[in-house]
Order: sequence, then C-alpha cells, then structure tokens
Amino acid sequence: MDTRPVSNETVLRQLQWRYATKEFDAARKISQADWETLEQTLVLAPSSYGLQPWRFIVVQDPAVRAQLPAISWGQRQTVDASHLVVFAVQKELSVEHVDRYIRRTAEVRGTTVEAQENFRQMLLGAIQGATDTGQLREWNSRQVYLPFGSLMTVAAFLGIDSCPMEGIETAKYDELLGLEKHGLTALAACALGFRSKSDKYAQLPKVRFPRDEVVLYV
Repeated sequence: MDTRPVSNETVLRQLQWRYATKEFDAARKISQADWETLEQTLVLAPSSYGLQPWRFIVVQDPAVRAQLPAISWGQRQTVDASHLVVFAVQKELSVEHVDRYIRRTAEVRGTTVEAQENFRQMLLGAIQGATDTGQLREWNSRQVYLPFGSLMTVAAFLGIDSCPMEGIETAKYDELLGLEKHGLTALAACALGFRSKSDKYAQLPKVRFPRDEVVLYV
C-alpha cells in the first residue's frame, strides 16, 4: 500500500503548471489559511547547520509597495501580486546569533546549553573560517535560495502562482525597508498570488532541456 501523501503524478503536474508569473490578478488574494502554510514553509526551510542566516520580509504596506517597481526594473509583480516576500541575508553571523540558536535548540529538544558546547565551538570555528576567507556573505547568500525554492514549490502544490525576482536594486530595498539597522541586506524577492488571464506567458509550453542532457548517472 502506497502511503505517500502526494502522488508522483500530482508532483509532476504542479511543477509543470508553475511558471514565473509576469502578470498577477491584483483583485485575487491568497487566503489566510494558505498564507499561513506558505509562511510556515519559510520557517521550516533547511539551512546549513540549522543556523538560518536570514529574514523574510513580507511587504504589506501599500505605500511601500507602490515604491517598489521603480527600484525593481519596472516589475509590476511587486504591487499586483497578493503577497511579496523579500529574502534578506545576514551580513555577519555573530556569536550572539550562534548562542541564540544553541538556546533555542536546548529549549526545543529538552537539553541544556552546556551539553551543546562542542557543537557551539564547531559552529563558531566554521563561521570564523568562512569570515577569514571572505566567504561568509557568499555562504549565507546561498543558504537563502533553499527557502526560496521551497516557497515556490509549496505554492505550486497549493495552486498559487509565484515569480522569483533577482532584478531588484538591493541597496535601495535595504534603505526603503530599513534592513541595514538589522544587519541585513536584500538578496531577492518573490511575488505570490494568482495569474492574470491576460498573462500570455501562462499559455506557453515550459522549455527545459531533455532529461538525459541535465541528469548524469555515474
């Protein structure tokens, strides 16, 4: 008996259905129940060592969103989509961040901070090594694409459209959203909602290289 919650057919159908939506129906909004699922998708996303070097900024203020197309290369998704999430990465990983994570682990798993000292030292060593080689920002940034992909995939399973956007002026996003004071910098954004009937891209076949050109067995 197959006990999987989602069939192979459903997975492939929804992945085939999704596309980078160019025009959203501004009148349609994501339900609260669906949004809470998407929000938890971000919360539950994996990260290296579980450190979660990010924040997800849900931009709701209409006055703020109205300013976004001008600093997003004119992309109207920033205002027409039901929801807009800005993915921000921490510029640094401090000792306090590590200690907060250790305390949270102790709380959730019913252990003690002291019992995790070896793990703590390993984390601090890895962060220091990445800092010394100038790779910390790059490492943190790569982590952000894990929740990014998860969000779009889960949205597709819920029948919700999405559009990933790296075409944003990150420094201006940082200023507008006040990210600098939190030690954060914007990396990309994702618009979520429902496709407009006038979006011509919705009807175009998905273009991908054949499986044998992208999957290699060794």
